[in-house]
Amino acid sequence: MISNEQAKPTPVYLLSGFLGSGKTTLLGNLLSEWKRRGLKPAVIMNELGEVNLDGELVDREVPMAEMLGGCICCSIRGDLGVEIGALIAEHRPDAIVIESTGAANPMETLDGVTDASMYKTVDLRAVITVVDGPELLARSRSGKGRTFKLMKEQIRCGTLLLLNKCDKLEPEQLVEAQQLLREWNGHADIVPVVRCELDDWRWLEAESGDIEVGSIRHGREHGHEEDGHEHEHSHGHVMAATYYLDEPVNSVAFEELLRGLPDNIYRAKGIVSFSDMSAGSRYLFQYAYRESDFIRIEPQGEVLDVAVFIGEHFSKEWLDERIALLLSES
Repeated sequence: MISNEQAKPTPVYLLSGFLGSGKTTLLGNLLSEWKRRGLKPAVIMNELGEVNLDGELVDREVPMAEMLGGCICCSIRGDLGVEIGALIAEHRPDAIVIESTGAANPMETLDGVTDASMYKTVDLRAVITVVDGPELLARSRSGKGRTFKLMKEQIRCGTLLLLNKCDKLEPEQLVEAQQLLREWNGHADIVPVVRCELDDWRWLEAESGDIEVGSIRHGREHGHEEDGHEHEHSHGHVMAATYYLDEPVNSVAFEELLRGLPDNIYRAKGIVSFSDMSAGSRYLFQYAYRESDFIRIEPQGEVLDVAVFIGEHFSKEWLDERIALLLSES
């Protein structure tokens, strides 16, 4: 006899895309759409750092599992199936959405998703890759480096490509970006968006079929030696530094720190308290590609002040000094 759980697999959606592309914004829009439909989703969030800061933006009524301190596609991939199974067993969601770290290779993350089939019946519906339009053009013109290769792999794996930040592209640049996406992925729908806002959500209703994931191959070309002794991931150049802040910091000095970050630190986020503002004021900050944003929050429960910096071969010693100077000036 087939149980209800076996008869109706839980849909799973994977959000991919490089750091700062807009995945968390899309996640919020997705959750709002499911809520509008009267459905109960669950979320799995993966962070390279030791804390989940994007989770502060998720509705607290939404069941969420956190996978921290590693990349979902390699060092903690084996935990993904367990987390999916636990969410289904405890909450029986109508859908699960996985937001992987921007450093994750979707092909290997897909392997982790399929591990969940050993625990629960799941149905991988879509791999949604969010692409930062201006950053795509900038990196395509250099045409080299591991970061460029990773971005290309994420695009090639997508079953739906959201070309985000189109308001920052001139008309001819928008055409160029779309042509580039089509060159790298000949199957996925390409949807130009601003802040990942969608008018058409019909793709959520589509039943899964064979998922097109491009022509990515495993083996030496992917950075994995066949004999198993070498294990170099395509995102091995991406590093994260986490700083816990024991005291409030000066808002002007903190913004100067962000403005002075080198180009190879392309993402930062965290929760900070400011000494020159009203007591109890805490802010969630986001920094990506020279732009920063602050949102005042009132976290519930124990949430530490923390700053996480993600980049490519940056000087940890330089950053240590900058953080020490920031604290001394506060």
